[in-house]
Amino acid sequence: MKKIKTGLIGYGFAGATFHAPVLSTVEGLELAAVASSKPELVHKDWPQAIVYAEPAQLFADASIELVVIAAPNEAHFSLAKAALEAGKHVVVDKPFTITSAEAQTLIELAKARQLVLSVYHNRRWDGDFLTIKSLLAQGTLGRVASFESHFDRFRPEIRQRWRESAAPGGGLLYDLGPHMLDQAVQLFGMPQKLYADIDLQRDGAEATDYVHIVLYYDRLRVVLQAGCLVKAPTARFAIHGDKGSFVKFGLDPQEDALKEGGRPGQSGWGVDAAGGQLYAGTQPDGHAEQLDLLPGRYQDFYQGMHDAIAHGAPAPVAAEDALATIRLIELAQQSAAEGRVLPVV
Repeated sequence: MKKIKTGLIGYGFAGATFHAPVLSTVEGLELAAVASSKPELVHKDWPQAIVYAEPAQLFADASIELVVIAAPNEAHFSLAKAALEAGKHVVVDKPFTITSAEAQTLIELAKARQLVLSVYHNRRWDGDFLTIKSLLAQGTLGRVASFESHFDRFRPEIRQRWRESAAPGGGLLYDLGPHMLDQAVQLFGMPQKLYADIDLQRDGAEATDYVHIVLYYDRLRVVLQAGCLVKAPTARFAIHGDKGSFVKFGLDPQEDALKEGGRPGQSGWGVDAAGGQLYAGTQPDGHAEQLDLLPGRYQDFYQGMHDAIAHGAPAPVAAEDALATIRLIELAQQSAAEGRVLPVV
């Protein structure tokens, strides 16, 4: 099998933890080059990879067909644009871009060059989310009336890193917001209206560290919340319908497994031992059935990229979907600034 040679830009947390190890488990992809200021770290993990000091050198490498951008959010647009102009297929780590205008520019450029452009919304392949999609498809919960998604943390001390700085694209709205918004839209489509409350709650905070978003659909309400001052466990998902409820605590285990050096394909990969609580069917009110979750499959994103490039399959995440998420983020910023519910148009 001819492998698609892939170049990675950035070898910080996202590049080293999520992208390099996951894409390298896909048989049809090869991590051939990395643009990084930390060559010693790259060579330690990937001795076969060429390390370039600058992204421009990677773009000039004619053997590279696919470029993965895992740089700070503010650089996503300029790097993706340069990669597309160099004739490369592109994966951009979420968030796609800072503004919807930037996202639209990249989509039009990729179409003009007939290149695959996708965005790494990897949490579409969280096991709990896959399970929720299955429950809704089967109608197990009936008509859903409310859906809550929490991505809370307890991080009272501010870290010295770009994600928590005042730089464009910093803060939870651009960090965890894209995950929660993308999952909600995948389940229920675009909302009719949106309300958001965002704030800086920690002493010395420079970027948003509290996000509360309400999405309005006919009779359904979707609440998305993330905070940095939440020590008690909150339900990752809580879904209530006219036939039952589903509640799940804890995060999908794939991120922690990757941090510990695990790889997709290993025995037990993506299995969430915590399971979820299903209140439905013949269970008496208040009594739950312990529900085993579908295993998470982060590798499916990069298998999808291979199939899109090699066989013309659809991109694993349509760039237009990621554009919709950025538009919702912009609306959330406007709603919080104006203190009102806004129509989604």
